[in-house]
Amino acid sequence: MSSTLTAAPVHQVPAMLLAAGRGERMRPLTDICPKPLLEVQGLPLLQWHLQALAQAGVDRAVINTAWLGEQISERFSSYFGLQGAPDKRYQLSISYSHEGMDFGGALETAGGIARALPQLGPVFWLAAGDVFAPDFVFDAQAVQAFEASGHLAHLWLVPNPAHNPRGDFGLTATGLALNLPADDPAPRYTYSTIALLCAELFAAPWCDIPPGNPAGVAAPLAPLLRRAMDQGRVGASLYTGRWTDVGTPERLAELNR
Repeated sequence: MSSTLTAAPVHQVPAMLLAAGRGERMRPLTDICPKPLLEVQGLPLLQWHLQALAQAGVDRAVINTAWLGEQISERFSSYFGLQGAPDKRYQLSISYSHEGMDFGGALETAGGIARALPQLGPVFWLAAGDVFAPDFVFDAQAVQAFEASGHLAHLWLVPNPAHNPRGDFGLTATGLALNLPADDPAPRYTYSTIALLCAELFAAPWCDIPPGNPAGVAAPLAPLLRRAMDQGRVGASLYTGRWTDVGTPERLAELNR
């Protein structure tokens, strides 16, 4: 990662980092350490995202936690600053949505986002804390284009890794994500877990969880995205930088070799 700091962009939005999962496939490593704190090249996985967000001028992040969540809030506390940053433009304030503490377990992606929504805003970045994407730029220009698009979500898709050969979503030449039928032969790509989202996606008719998710409803994100795709409301870009879903000890070891 380059250490060069560019001028802070004019307009950024908050970010939500997903860090609540148990990491079953990473056991026994995750028996005593939450998956987002496993280290890649000497830094916790989650820190790579925090660095990239701070470098892009994002000044606020919400992290949801459940399994061993207290370790995450102890590690990062309420503030993250880039080493060598010249001023406060590169400082990121951090708040938490402690699903494990509030409900006894993780609320899945849509449930967790709905819970944290009061801490976010009308538009926000989303990234999973167990994905390594050191080249990804949380670009303010992408935010501007998304806000002007009328879409409910913009996904970054990646070429299919060996563990997901069928991919997740199609992609049109004009940059729309497609909810393809199972038997459709068109190419599919894998959802990177990095996205821009509108809070509107977590309201009717797309989502029936009340704002703030007071009952702690657990629900996945994919069905909401597929409903919006069917109405032409989800954009997508193909991302070809380094990307790894750190889902097994073997993938983690490979990154650290």
